[in-house]
Amino acid sequence: MKVLYFAWLRTKAGTGEEDLAPPAEVNTVAALVGWLKGRSAGLADAFADMALIRVAVNQDYVGLDHPVKTGDEVAFFPPVTGG
Repeated sequence: MKVLYFAWLRTKAGTGEEDLAPPAEVNTVAALVGWLKGRSAGLADAFADMALIRVAVNQDYVGLDHPVKTGDEVAFFPPVTGG
């Protein structure tokens, strides 16, 4: 699974992307976030308030209950506005 971090999430994570193999019970975005938070203090801080974070799985916006699996690309980023 490829996990991407953008903007301030990248700074807190200490990297822009990781190739990870989470345990089998990590099968939703919410479970992935919970697992990531346990990996480092920076990730725990980054995911402290999920209201500030948007998620895309395989380049489609999804909710926290969306399933994830091996081979997926999961991107985390702050809300984006434009004009």
